Amino acid sequence: MKVFYRRFVRISITLSFVIVALILGHLLWVRYMDSPWTRDGRVRADVVNIAPDVAGLVTAVMVKDNQFVRRGDSLFSIDAEHYRHALALAQAQVEESKAFLEMKTQDAARRATLDDQVISQENREDARLLAARARAQYEAALARRDQARLDLERTTVRSPVDGWVSNLLVRPGDFAHAGTAQLAVIDRNSFWVYGYFEENKIGLIRSGDPAEIRLLGSNQRLSGHVESIARGITDRDNPSDVRLLANVNPSFNWVRLAQRIPVRVSLDPLPAGLQLVAGMTCTVIVRPRTGEAKERGLHMPVFRSVFG
Repeated sequence: MKVFYRRFVRISITLSFVIVALILGHLLWVRYMDSPWTRDGRVRADVVNIAPDVAGLVTAVMVKDNQFVRRGDSLFSIDAEHYRHALALAQAQVEESKAFLEMKTQDAARRATLDDQVISQENREDARLLAARARAQYEAALARRDQARLDLERTTVRSPVDGWVSNLLVRPGDFAHAGTAQLAVIDRNSFWVYGYFEENKIGLIRSGDPAEIRLLGSNQRLSGHVESIARGITDRDNPSDVRLLANVNPSFNWVRLAQRIPVRVSLDPLPAGLQLVAGMTCTVIVRPRTGEAKERGLHMPVFRSVFG
């Protein structure tokens, strides 16, 4: 009897381990194959490339690398002496055009009052057209003055957003070219997450689904929701040749890896004190709503038990 009992205990323990292993294996299978999640997630943010609108020597840099700036704060300044002279010249041209306009306007008004026996209709019409031409020249001079004033204002480059200065390469004495980026500002209000999901899991994801983001090496959990799903990725195995014909790869691997489809996730309001950095790695877990989970073939009790 005692021998039978010991044998029964050993068999029961073995069967228990086998059952537990099967259950864990099933949970892992559901986790990897039937649950919309990925470890391949990246924190992203809008990066604003700051380029001057005018060219010239950089006279001062008011910020440091990785410094936080607010919208409208001065970043660096360009030598404004040339632009002051240009503004003074444009202002002088405005005064000259204004005086010429007054002269031609008075001339046209005076000729309009004269009798046809004193002045011909042709001369009267020429005087009116010369006055109109003088007005056009005056308005053009005003536009050039406004442009010169704007160029002078743009010699001080300001931040268009609240954020952090990044990749600061400009130094006093450098020559800044118009339209050439000198530094970047990372917009503090633009952080989102890109999750790269396997293509066989895209059918389980819908826009608006709640999502959980777990940063690598941190216990911090962020919440968000699926904003959109990318509608196209590059096919590296089928490029086009110079004649725009398909260049089909003749080889085929027996093991085909699933393509990764970008899914954009918007973040909910962030916890106070959290420091996000664009480029950080994270895990993205999409949690479809319970009512829609059955329609998509998800096993929600198992799904929630795996991810907690």
